[in-house]
Amino acid sequence: MEYSREIYVNRLIARKENGLIKVITGARRSGKSYLMNELFFKHLLNTGIPSKNIIKFAFDSDEDIDLLDAYFPEEPTRIVINPDVFYVNAKKFRAYMKDRTNDAEKYYLLLDEVQLLDNFVGTLNGLLRHTNYDVYVTGSNSKFLSSDIATEFKGRGSVVHVLPLAFSEYMQGADLSPEKAWREYVVTGGIPLVAQMKSEEEKASYLKGLCEETYLKDIITHNKIKKKVELGDTFDILASMIGSPVNARKITDTFRSVLDKSITADTIGDYVDYFQDAFVVSKAKKYNIKGRKYIGSPFKIYFEDIGVRNARLNFRQIEETHIMENILYNELRFRGFNVDVGELNVSEKTDRVDVNGKAIYAQKSLEVDFVASKGSQKIYIQSALSMESPEKQAQEKRSLYYINDSFKKIVVAKTGLNPTYDDDGVMTVDLFDFLLSDKILETEAF
Repeated sequence: MEYSREIYVNRLIARKENGLIKVITGARRSGKSYLMNELFFKHLLNTGIPSKNIIKFAFDSDEDIDLLDAYFPEEPTRIVINPDVFYVNAKKFRAYMKDRTNDAEKYYLLLDEVQLLDNFVGTLNGLLRHTNYDVYVTGSNSKFLSSDIATEFKGRGSVVHVLPLAFSEYMQGADLSPEKAWREYVVTGGIPLVAQMKSEEEKASYLKGLCEETYLKDIITHNKIKKKVELGDTFDILASMIGSPVNARKITDTFRSVLDKSITADTIGDYVDYFQDAFVVSKAKKYNIKGRKYIGSPFKIYFEDIGVRNARLNFRQIEETHIMENILYNELRFRGFNVDVGELNVSEKTDRVDVNGKAIYAQKSLEVDFVASKGSQKIYIQSALSMESPEKQAQEKRSLYYINDSFKKIVVAKTGLNPTYDDDGVMTVDLFDFLLSDKILETEAF
């Protein structure tokens, strides 16, 4: 099964020949290499670019690396750092590139796992000096993929972040109704390779191994972590807290009360950042809607792939309410939105009165699940698994009614009904309509 990943291909096309390094980021197994080496490569061929002008090189491929042995044979091709880490000799790679190209033609460079190239920043910046090179790269190293990229490339990088399959993409390969596909998706998630596996046992086994043998090992190796057990424990705690307000101190308290272990809040903060840098989790900051400012703590944690989250908990905590919220968070990011958690400080009238018979007001903090913004567009969204009663509807819409601006306000729920607006302009839309139609966020009516 070939997933078209059309939204990401179009983002690369929009950046084509823009004079910047196109940096494709994302967790391992999310489909970065496939996007660049298969789908975008096919696009280049279909637009008439000769295959000899498209240079693909994977720095984790022995077959590709061995091509460099012929250059400067007195020097090692692999620069070994330790038994688990090596870098590819950049001098040899530059010689290889010089041999494959000339100054008269346009070349498209598709470079995979580029963090394994020695001095990759200097080498990539050097490649940009060749105006006939259009450079695309993927990588998995936390330093390469973090916000440091903005300073490393001094404004010469353009990032395309790839998530595992969104539900609409998952449906491309599933000959199932949305309801049946959802029952699979909320358990094993959207990693493309997993989505194509036939048995639940195979999917579960692969996801558990991915957590332990790939994600954790990568983070341990790149960050030289000595407390490996504590890192794994933090992974478990984060998995159990999706959609809940968290901070480093709260996780530290969990270590003490549940695991009977002592660990500092600073260490926990570092661990959370490592998981975020490796694109295992995403940290959603709180945004005060009326004050128009960010609140540093607490924040919320969402997993880039819900199957990875579930596997880490041995598939024991499949709470559809929290999982749906996580999936909606990723869906908004998939559509190109920046997503925060909204907070409103409001004054509400109580049933009590003061000595003068005047109503007493109470200060309360209300939450909006997501504040999604893209350019001048902003949308407020609440995630509600069900809206079975008027009381539940009022509860879910309560915070939205306090927002006094003209931006769209939506409640997403499993209603099975067509989208509706209430008298205050709040829209209620069925979960599958929201996930499978890109028109919901673009138009006033479905």
